[in-house]
Amino acid sequence: MPSVRNLLAAATVVALAFGGTPAVAAPVDAPVSTAFSTVAIEEHETVPTPSDGDLWPSCWSNDDNLYAANGDGKGFTTDGAFADVAVSQIRGTLPKLTGETLSRSERISSVWSGPGYTRKPTGMVCVNGTIYLAVQDLALDFNEVPAATIVKSTDHGRTWTWDHSKPMFDNHAFTTIFFTDFGKDSAWAPDNYVYAYGLDNNWRDSFDDRVADPQDVYLARVPKTKVQDRRAWEFFSGTTERPRWSRDISKRVSVLHDGRRLYQQTYNPNLVSNLSVVSQGGVTYDKPLKRYLYTSWTEFTFEFYESPTPWGPWKRFLSKDFGGYPWSAARAGGYGTTIPSKFLSADGRTAYVQANVCPCGGGGNVYHFSLRKMQLTPATPSQPTNLPDGTVNLATAPGTVPISKSTHAGRLDYLNDGDKNTAEDDSDGEVKTASWWGYTWPRQYNVNRVDFTSGPVTDTGGWFTGRPRVQLRHNGEWVDATAQSISPAYPGDNTAGAGKTYTITFKPDAADGIRVYGVPGGTRTYTSVSELAASYVSQLADGGFEAPAGGPSAWSFEGTAGHGVDRGLGFAHSGQNNGWIRTSGTGWSALSQQVPVTPGTTYTFSTWERSSSALTEGRFGVRLGADGSTVLGQTTFGATDAYAQRQVTVTIPANVHTVTVYAGFVAPGTDTWIQLDDFTIAAQ
Repeated sequence: MPSVRNLLAAATVVALAFGGTPAVAAPVDAPVSTAFSTVAIEEHETVPTPSDGDLWPSCWSNDDNLYAANGDGKGFTTDGAFADVAVSQIRGTLPKLTGETLSRSERISSVWSGPGYTRKPTGMVCVNGTIYLAVQDLALDFNEVPAATIVKSTDHGRTWTWDHSKPMFDNHAFTTIFFTDFGKDSAWAPDNYVYAYGLDNNWRDSFDDRVADPQDVYLARVPKTKVQDRRAWEFFSGTTERPRWSRDISKRVSVLHDGRRLYQQTYNPNLVSNLSVVSQGGVTYDKPLKRYLYTSWTEFTFEFYESPTPWGPWKRFLSKDFGGYPWSAARAGGYGTTIPSKFLSADGRTAYVQANVCPCGGGGNVYHFSLRKMQLTPATPSQPTNLPDGTVNLATAPGTVPISKSTHAGRLDYLNDGDKNTAEDDSDGEVKTASWWGYTWPRQYNVNRVDFTSGPVTDTGGWFTGRPRVQLRHNGEWVDATAQSISPAYPGDNTAGAGKTYTITFKPDAADGIRVYGVPGGTRTYTSVSELAASYVSQLADGGFEAPAGGPSAWSFEGTAGHGVDRGLGFAHSGQNNGWIRTSGTGWSALSQQVPVTPGTTYTFSTWERSSSALTEGRFGVRLGADGSTVLGQTTFGATDAYAQRQVTVTIPANVHTVTVYAGFVAPGTDTWIQLDDFTIAAQ
């Protein structure tokens, strides 16, 4: 895959060749990944350790121990001295880990940039029993990283050597360095190189106005035996049929760009905003899944990316939003995110994310080596097999993962716990324009109904502005479901009420994710939910013709007559709208729709209709067959001045999963019309 910068260079050459001014296109953000069908990560740490400090890049050495470096803390010797950088040995297996601090501060590295800077560890790698640690100079205001170097230990972290005369990287370029974690002592490495990723002058979500766009990740490689030899480093400079490498750092190109900005505006002026998503984290090779995983973060989110190769294409597979401060023991994000390969499961589907955070109030202090579980389910092709059954709530299907924009209490399990007295909201301090609640599944399901029960509602929020809608996930992308209608009508303001259930129905579709999506309301723009059920049932989509105008219809039309929807004209049997057909011609005209059914079940189909006095042969019924040509049951009727209910009861034959419901008339050659409303289906 050609890099973004190579594509821009090619566009410039073409433009100049034709005498034009080259157009400068914006770099393309990392696209959405389809590698995983579900990703679940815990809301808080579940494996704490008796340690002190932050960052904690790590590597798994040949002695089977993990080695990790912390910044600003005492390490695992919590009664020892404070250090700006310290290295510890971490022993044991999950969930019981113990550690010992081996070295600290000036015994590890130099400070190259003088007063106003301090050492910070950014990456570690273990190769042939040797440990390499990348250490940077970080300004005391956290906003400048002018230099970095790599130090070496051949005695498992007790002593360190480096070139004391100068840093390996300077001039703010490639000064936040983290290595690819290739398992125990780099045993999973594909060749004899160490791979390192670098950021320019940026270790975290950037607050530095001097950096125009710190949203790029660069890649370098160096022979395993020459990690400290700056002259041996090669930088990724693009791809043709194969990746290209250059020892000239000025020729490097980005392997990942993501220019998204999160929390662009917040209600509290003391809450940071406009956060970039590329930060110091780590890259781990998940060998069983054959995927490289980059873990990044912002002040309030974890950001995850994956790639089949070290150079890409990198794609984003999760943004986990923990909401703004204060955090709590039940909900806390963090920074310096890494995935130590030592704790990967044998199948690569269970990983543990390391992250830490300074005290954020309410018990959100995770200022130590800290792990939480993440479950990855690789996407595999699937076809939905579930039949329409109103007793099955897909929110409880095996492997279901609840999702939301963010959480306030860290309790997404409330969405499907069956208790309307428990609720979650996404009050997170952001002035936001989108809110959602839903589920992802490890496989596709047929679905056509959502029951959304609201949580607490106040003037500050808890409700959607306007009408919420259902979105379905197809191939990693969220799209609106077709022909949605909601009952009862959603008011779109704080009268939506607490603990009230709204049913949204739509045309049947196959999807591996579903969510209720809309604009949050209130003075603090958030929504709340107590229960959310998803199902596949025997029903007609938009049976009352209340779906918003302008979108695809659930209804098909047979014939040449005029037809449509009367909207708010006072002609409906119930609600605001009704369907209509009108013609002065002859022949058959009807509204029809395919409906999911279960073989062997007896259903009663019904509709309400009224017509002009010219109607002589109206028909309402159910047909079989791929083209709906075989009548299973039908009733006929004549002119009706007032609405009258028409019904047909049929038993579905074996191996039949859809039928066609139709209502219309044979036109007599004079002006004739019919109005239709409230189509329903009920199992006997």
